[in-house]
Amino acid sequence: MKIRLEVDNTLQEPEVIIKASNHDPNVEKIKKLLEKVSLTNTLTCYQGSTEYFINLDTILFIETADRRLQVHTKDNIYISKDHLYALADRLPGYFLQISKSALINLYQVNALNKSISNCLISFQNSNKQIYASRRYYKQLQERLNEMR
Repeated sequence: MKIRLEVDNTLQEPEVIIKASNHDPNVEKIKKLLEKVSLTNTLTCYQGSTEYFINLDTILFIETADRRLQVHTKDNIYISKDHLYALADRLPGYFLQISKSALINLYQVNALNKSISNCLISFQNSNKQIYASRRYYKQLQERLNEMR
């Protein structure tokens, strides 16, 4: 295995590219480890006038409700001042958009309950659930299969 670092002053943020001649389990492990590493592993959120720095690993899902961005953890709901599309670009690869108004943390998914019209997602150690739209279901299923 060769490791090479190229410095490019034109880049806005670091970019990691893994090249392999075939599908190697070791390469997949490296990819998963890199996805877990994030330069910013907290998200600034609010409850009332109190500011919290929420660890990304504890977030179950993020949704837009009542024209506000709600960040759900196991026990709490926080408000973020960011826009959903901005967070989708900024969050690490283990967050996935599942509808026009929601992102989920793939590492927190416990079960998928698919019906004809939608897909209900359940989370680990929580009673919280959210629906994924049919448009995003195939990508959700593929990403979950990659992770397992």
